[in-house]
Amino acid sequence: VRFVSSQFWLCPSCLQTSCSRLLCGVPHSDPIAITIQAFLQDTEVVPLSMTHQSLYVTMETQVAIAGIILCGVYILIIFEIVHRTLAAMLGSLAALAALAVIGNRPSLVTVVEWIDYETLALLFGMMVLVAIFSETGFFDYCAVKAYQLSRGRVWPMIIILCLIAAILSAFLDNVTTMMLFTPVTIRLCEVLNLDPRHVLIAEVIFTNIGGAATAVGDPPNVIIVSNQGLRREGIDFASFTGYMFLGICLVLLTSFPFLRLLYWNKKLYNKESIEIVELKHEILVWRQTAQRINPASREETAVKCLLMQKVLTLENLLRKMMKTFQRQISQEDKNWEQNIQELQKKHRITDRVLLVKCVSVLVVVIFVFFLNSFIPSIHLDLGWIAILGALWLLVLADIQDFEIILHRVEWATLLFFAGLFVLMEAIAQLQLIDFIGEQTALLIKAVPEDQRLAIAIILVMWVSALASSLIDNIPFTATMIPVLINLSQDSDVNLPVKPLIFALAMGACLGGNGTLIGASANVVCAGIAEQHGYGFSFMEFFKLGFPMMIMTCMIAMCYLLATHIGLGWNM
Repeated sequence: VRFVSSQFWLCPSCLQTSCSRLLCGVPHSDPIAITIQAFLQDTEVVPLSMTHQSLYVTMETQVAIAGIILCGVYILIIFEIVHRTLAAMLGSLAALAALAVIGNRPSLVTVVEWIDYETLALLFGMMVLVAIFSETGFFDYCAVKAYQLSRGRVWPMIIILCLIAAILSAFLDNVTTMMLFTPVTIRLCEVLNLDPRHVLIAEVIFTNIGGAATAVGDPPNVIIVSNQGLRREGIDFASFTGYMFLGICLVLLTSFPFLRLLYWNKKLYNKESIEIVELKHEILVWRQTAQRINPASREETAVKCLLMQKVLTLENLLRKMMKTFQRQISQEDKNWEQNIQELQKKHRITDRVLLVKCVSVLVVVIFVFFLNSFIPSIHLDLGWIAILGALWLLVLADIQDFEIILHRVEWATLLFFAGLFVLMEAIAQLQLIDFIGEQTALLIKAVPEDQRLAIAIILVMWVSALASSLIDNIPFTATMIPVLINLSQDSDVNLPVKPLIFALAMGACLGGNGTLIGASANVVCAGIAEQHGYGFSFMEFFKLGFPMMIMTCMIAMCYLLATHIGLGWNM
């Protein structure tokens, strides 16, 4: 029998409880004796509530079941057997079924409470803002300006985009940064006849790196600086940001050359001419539009048939162009100045009034994001701020056809996050995350005392990085914080808590680059790119993201060892 919760309500009194025996995984025939002693300061009645659940399997079996479910979800996503949203939903259903089998049956209300609605509200609000913003032609204008700044050279342009994304994500949420940058990047790549997939992957990698630099750039950092126990240990906003910012700057300096090395043999230009690429993309968009129509009436059926007929016409035109057109691709555009003039005529801001409204609302939303980080008395979560900003812009923009905006919302991405939240909480209920934390603590205790701090830093950082690339880093960080605090307070271990927490932050943030579902920004970027017809697979991201994650973690580990072991920055 495992006792799940014990609740005591006391106003003027003090209650002490002692349990003579609490066993987990024992047969029901064994007696369980519990003794409760209450020492009250007066004669008032004290309400007492205690619940228990009978579990039919041991902790080891629960961990094994959780590992099998997680591996199954990854197999579905990696090999693209089903869409990643359906894979997350199937995994969450399997995890809930496993909880029911072992005797822990969460109610529907409990399962719904596992979903992080603040994150979903933030995603939805920013998607609406970006959808309205795209109507102004601002993204096309930015693409032309970036092309002009890079003077037609591809790699200077990629480095500029990655650097801007890293700087913005240090002060904004990673997801917000990618929502703003993904449409700009896609349009710019279309202008340059580049494959947007490789550029987007590079951007989202540097977004995750830059988000680790401050206390508000990544959710694990927010969890760390908001912990009251860590604040008492001296880890506040200023000290945390100062230490992490210095380390991430070092990581960024080494990341750009390594990125160039990873892309050494990559063909960034499309193999066909820009006319053929645009025609293929147009065919894909029209086909996706036709597939989204549910022919519930005669008119909708007719519209779907017209769209499919248009797809067939464009496909015939594409075949003719492929036969007659000769491919001429230059690795460096020699006539970039002439192209700039042509592009400026074709791609310009179409609605300046709407642009002013969008910029004003976005500036206010971002400003309130900053205020929310420094002034807790605002009592507005990030999700509420994004929703209120979206509603405000909808009123100002006077949107008549609201369904067009809703069609641009990535509903599949929102469902993926909802399923992922349920899956990760169920995995936590199956003791997998607790098991990882306990095994990490046991390994640290087994190291000789003179080498314990260095081994602890290395172990915590790499366990955090690998775990965060496989599971959501938010519940993992929340679980590891009390484990590390207890470890530092253990007299047999005798370790300072600051190096362990900084190692946890570095690993959890940088580990998000390991896989496509390692960080929220990765999933959002992939979803928006897929909506534009440039979706990238799990393996495409893994081939670039995982080596970058290994390299950045190596640099971060050297920084941690140099500062805490070499210089002794432990107090």
